[in-house]
Amino acid sequence: MEPNNSSDKEQKQIHEPKQKKYVFGGITTISIVSIFIGVLASSGFTNIMDWTNTEQFCVSCHEMQINLAEYTDTVHDKNRTGVATTCPDCHVPKDFGSKLLAKVRATKDIYSHLMGTIDTKEKYEKHRLTMAKKVWKMMRETDSKTCRSCHTVDSMAFEEQQGRAARKHKKMSLKGKTCIDCHKGIAHNLPKDYDEDDA
Repeated sequence: MEPNNSSDKEQKQIHEPKQKKYVFGGITTISIVSIFIGVLASSGFTNIMDWTNTEQFCVSCHEMQINLAEYTDTVHDKNRTGVATTCPDCHVPKDFGSKLLAKVRATKDIYSHLMGTIDTKEKYEKHRLTMAKKVWKMMRETDSKTCRSCHTVDSMAFEEQQGRAARKHKKMSLKGKTCIDCHKGIAHNLPKDYDEDDA
């Protein structure tokens, strides 16, 4: 019986390294494939985020042509410095977490588009105040984060501003004000039924 036991042990030893090598090779292959798929998925997701963050994408729905027409030739579109902003510059935050949240919130626009909620000028005007209030609220809650990605009070030359603007900008943080509190209607028309008290 002894010889048989030793030959059994030898056979097990012969097979064990192969089994471990196969398991190690399988884990390595799965890891490499997983990393490759992860990189592709991440790259694809980033490219989709970038593509949906272009003005061409934003105005590809015909109802957004109303916004585009209002924005065209405003100070954010054409100015003496040649610095122009696009839809995402004002409506989509730059940092990834906030940007992702904005994209998730924007999915409701797909439903509105499919339902034709604002597909005519008349319907658009009917909903203008509601849409504007949502944007103003979001801007207030983020302390006008998208505005501040270009405009910072620390960089303002108050001596070059008109007296009232310089005074208001200097006191803005002390009074708990943010950009949108004074700058509504700078890129889009104010709603006809807009009342400063209920904005």
